[in-house]
Amino acid sequence: MEQIPLKPLEETRRVFTVSEINALARDVLESAYFDVWVEGEVSNLRSPGSGHLYFTLKDATSQMAAVLFRAQAAQLKFTLEDGLKVLTRGRISLYEARGTYQMICQWMEPAGRGSLQLAFEQLKRRLEAEGLFDPSRKRPLPALPQRIGVITSPTGAALRDFLHVLGRRYANLHVTIHPVRVQGDEAAPQIAEAIRRMNRRGSFDVLVVCRGGGSLEDLWPFNEEIVARAVAESRIPVVSAVGHEVDFTICDFAADLRAATPSAAAEIVISSKEELEGRIGSLLARLRPAIRLLAAGLRERVSRLGRSRALLSARARVDTLSQRLDDSRLRLREALRELLEERRHLLQRCREVVSPRILFASAAARRQQVGHLRRLSELGLAAQLKAKRERWRTLSTLLDSLSPLAVLDRGYALCLDPETGSPLTDSRRLPPSRRVDVRLRRGRIGCDIREVIHAEDDEKKA
Repeated sequence: MEQIPLKPLEETRRVFTVSEINALARDVLESAYFDVWVEGEVSNLRSPGSGHLYFTLKDATSQMAAVLFRAQAAQLKFTLEDGLKVLTRGRISLYEARGTYQMICQWMEPAGRGSLQLAFEQLKRRLEAEGLFDPSRKRPLPALPQRIGVITSPTGAALRDFLHVLGRRYANLHVTIHPVRVQGDEAAPQIAEAIRRMNRRGSFDVLVVCRGGGSLEDLWPFNEEIVARAVAESRIPVVSAVGHEVDFTICDFAADLRAATPSAAAEIVISSKEELEGRIGSLLARLRPAIRLLAAGLRERVSRLGRSRALLSARARVDTLSQRLDDSRLRLREALRELLEERRHLLQRCREVVSPRILFASAAARRQQVGHLRRLSELGLAAQLKAKRERWRTLSTLLDSLSPLAVLDRGYALCLDPETGSPLTDSRRLPPSRRVDVRLRRGRIGCDIREVIHAEDDEKKA
């Protein structure tokens, strides 16, 4: 018997969208692989402006996408780079927009070695390539510093050891302690700021950055880039005394001198008082016979030069010049006396010329001349004023004779346009209102025009 395939009923069909399938797949992946460890090699590393890190994890035969978001990337102690083999922990998820699965990393460390050791090596290579560790940048320490700045924890054993050795070797030195944290996340910025602040004060001969021993994590603030750059930029020579003799930090490479321990730093910074006194005594013992020998040689040379003809000739030359100097001094004194006498006579003549009697007579003559000039100016102004007044009267009479208003006094009248107030001189230019104003000698008359006779009509009648 032939079996007929059954068609699915319409009411039992379930149709999914692509977004729904991707969401379901993401839930399945994240619920099954919410906390996994994956080892692989980093490749195709991308770092956009958002701060997230996108890369590919691969092994010999496969690869998968991975992402390290900005918050987790900021916690990395080392720099992620292509070719680095890492061990990462996170969850497997699916990026729904593309339908590809990826690993969202929550924590990461280099495979086979610690992250701090890798970060140390990466930073050391980068700063060394920039030239921060170049021996030519190292400056020598002063032989006998007077002011020493110490940057360390005020409660640590490193400071006690340093001060103990320093006091034993040279007790009367000025030491300034700048307290900072030497462990933890806040330690590196404090150390760097302390170095810059003591440089701004500018009164120190040498700076010592020190702390006791510890693990790599404990000493990590002295491996931060901010501390290394502050040490390299310091204008004051810096001695780095961090940890024990086997411990090396980035601060040691950037400093002008590395001390194995804080106690060794105190021995390097200042020689012992006994050593300095011994060196000074030895130098004095060598200096005294040398000075005696030099003085004897100079004495013999002076004696020999005193007996030489050249010195005798020079002495005669000096005597001649001294005599000429005395003659010049006498001539100068005589010339000054004659000049003073001449100036005294000149002053007497000036005093006679400028006597009160002559001054009073001159002032009286000037006063008389000023009075005469004042009278002449007054007469001239009066004549000019009279001429101007006569000119004004003539012009006023002429203006009155030419004024049209003067005709009104003889019985004539003016016909004016009531709108503009201008005189009407032609009957063909009458105002549209057929109304005019007639101005008399006193007052005005408003007139309506009944008849208009043009000049041509009047001539014909005549």
